[in-house]
Amino acid sequence: MRIMVTGHLGYIGTVMVPLLQAEGHEITGLDSDIFEECKFMGKIHRVPSIKKDIRDVTGSDLKGLDAIIHLAALSNDPLSDLNPQITYDINYHASVNLAKLAKKAGVKRFLFSSSCSVYGESTADIITEDDKPNPITPYAESKLFVEREVSKIADSTFTPTYLRSATAYGASPKLRFDLVLNNLIAWAYTSGVVLLKSDGLAWRPIVHIEDISRAFITALHAPTELVHNQVFNVGLTEENYQVRDLANIVKETVPNSRVEYAKDSGPDKRSYKVDFSKIAKVLPRFKPKWRARTGAKQLYDAYKAFGLNGEEFEGPRFKRLEHLKQLIASNRIDSALRWRST
Repeated sequence: MRIMVTGHLGYIGTVMVPLLQAEGHEITGLDSDIFEECKFMGKIHRVPSIKKDIRDVTGSDLKGLDAIIHLAALSNDPLSDLNPQITYDINYHASVNLAKLAKKAGVKRFLFSSSCSVYGESTADIITEDDKPNPITPYAESKLFVEREVSKIADSTFTPTYLRSATAYGASPKLRFDLVLNNLIAWAYTSGVVLLKSDGLAWRPIVHIEDISRAFITALHAPTELVHNQVFNVGLTEENYQVRDLANIVKETVPNSRVEYAKDSGPDKRSYKVDFSKIAKVLPRFKPKWRARTGAKQLYDAYKAFGLNGEEFEGPRFKRLEHLKQLIASNRIDSALRWRST
């Protein structure tokens, strides 16, 4: 297939692109490359690409495509809190516009990177795709709004699919530390302390970015009738953890580390256990390969090979929010998060 991956230079995109290429697909990327300096280890596979903000996409950018995998977004809750309106502009309005342009351009498949964060604060024992979402942040709301709006334009010529991934983790050429397992391993490796900033009781499902990529590839290859206008939680039911349990896995992975709680640690409202049986049943070719312990070991080995230190961990290079603040302060991007022409 001829596939466009938006956000192909991001945390997940740099891992997904080579997996798509290995399947024989012809890839075009679209990315503003606003995090171009956030490079970690590993090769970034270069593909023909368009350097453009997702808000500026036109129909001519999408000609000749069979499918779009839409990853580009402000990628988490702290980032979306920087300016909620820009979060809605990028994550919501631009995504819906992209889907409409894609349909008009004759693109048949549209795979949207949604998130289990749409479940927000939940009291249910375990949540399925049929349960009512309860988003509590602009980021989570923006994902849910896209699902609802794009579903309205699905028809026999246009098949959208919404993949609600669990909280991501894993090594990437564009590493992020603002993800729970990545963050805890970094704390343990650089300081010897697995620092919890909450009480650790919140439930969170986690999934490796390679397995997220495999889920997209499986949905891409699936018969249309199985994925047409469908929502899938992406992960494994047994990979739901309380944050304190992840901290203990980290302690067991990083030698001579110990768990500590921050002085102001309190409850995290974002707590949800997610059921992933639908994707296992409908798309049985999706076989996640990673678990929390193997992922923790991969991250530990990567940090050790890189020689990660506390200054880099706490600095703006691998924390998306701090990196954007630095770019704004240095006048390289404007307050709307667009590159300045100078």
